[in-house]
Amino acid sequence: MGDGVTFLTEPMREPTEITGPVAAKLQISSSTTDADIFLVLRVFAPDMKEVVFQGALDPHTAVGQGWLRASHRKLDKKLSLPFRPYHSHDEKRPLKPGDIYELDIEIIPTCIVVPKGYRVALSVRGCDYVYPGGSGGKLSNMKNEFTGNGPFLHDDPRDRPISIYGGQTTIHLGGGQENFVLLPIIPAKPAIKKTGGKPAKGAARKKKR
Repeated sequence: MGDGVTFLTEPMREPTEITGPVAAKLQISSSTTDADIFLVLRVFAPDMKEVVFQGALDPHTAVGQGWLRASHRKLDKKLSLPFRPYHSHDEKRPLKPGDIYELDIEIIPTCIVVPKGYRVALSVRGCDYVYPGGSGGKLSNMKNEFTGNGPFLHDDPRDRPISIYGGQTTIHLGGGQENFVLLPIIPAKPAIKKTGGKPAKGAARKKKR
């Protein structure tokens, strides 16, 4: 139920547009019979300050988030796509402590141009995302403070008993274990060359009538 681990890219060498659905594949094991995985797609400035946005309610919304309970990892093979895993949620598959399981996790679609020198990151957590820059306040008719998720939190002890979801979750890297984030990178458009008002070389000319 902790903050987990954050993986960072190198600084972007040029402005990079990320637009569309996002998905991740992780190989994990748990010390208990289940695990909740919280993924946060993030962007950091060169000074490592996180870039966040005004959400529907929360003023500190990350670039993208995704969630999966490991026992609900079963995919609907007909509806799943490489960039959009679709979970059937019709069967609970408990984990055997210590065994490694493959999880396909959808991250909500997003759209951002990451400036040159900025970094893209993925945080793999055992609890809800918390914006590190402080509280976003709260509304008088809602009990939860805005910490990056609006009023929607996964902290009900009836749903997340410590005995099951308070164990240790391990991400297995290397040794043929496939872990990745699938990002929809939009190629930059080539610059249009100006010709000073004259037809470009090879361009069709209008015929005189």
